[in-house]
Amino acid sequence: MKKSILVLILVISVVVIATGCVLQGTKSNADFLRIHIRADSNLEEAQSVKYAVKDEIVLFLTEKLKGVSSKKEAISIVEKNISEIESIADKVLSSQGFTYSAKASVRQEEFPARSYEGLLLPEDVYDALIVELGSGKGDNWWCVVFPPLCFVSTDSEAEYKSFIYEWYKKLTEKE
Repeated sequence: MKKSILVLILVISVVVIATGCVLQGTKSNADFLRIHIRADSNLEEAQSVKYAVKDEIVLFLTEKLKGVSSKKEAISIVEKNISEIESIADKVLSSQGFTYSAKASVRQEEFPARSYEGLLLPEDVYDALIVELGSGKGDNWWCVVFPPLCFVSTDSEAEYKSFIYEWYKKLTEKE
């Protein structure tokens, strides 16, 4: 009987987590700083350089935002480094033969709904680092700066544990 109740609780918990209810309930849109990089156009070259710019900006921000524990702190660091972010983008653009430049700012912008590894961010207005390459009229790339959902390296030493699984394992080991 005890195992049946535990299994039922486990199943309900997994369903709740899988639907994103728990994650959406613990964080509000105000807890996220997003990033939006807009290409100059939809020409193949403009789209390609957009990703090269993205890679360099992500590398830069990953280092700058290490250990940041709040969105307010993340915004402060990003705003203090706006000219460096523009410079990084301009160097990539120039190195690939583009004559236009980048413009970066932190402001509010509407984003469509997006799921990041089980976390659903609903369509809404978010604070965001906006990087426009040239006219900024092309297709874009966006993600989340804080918490760093797009800035997680594969060589990270982070260890993820499931509280529910660990709890269930302890309970069943005692029986």
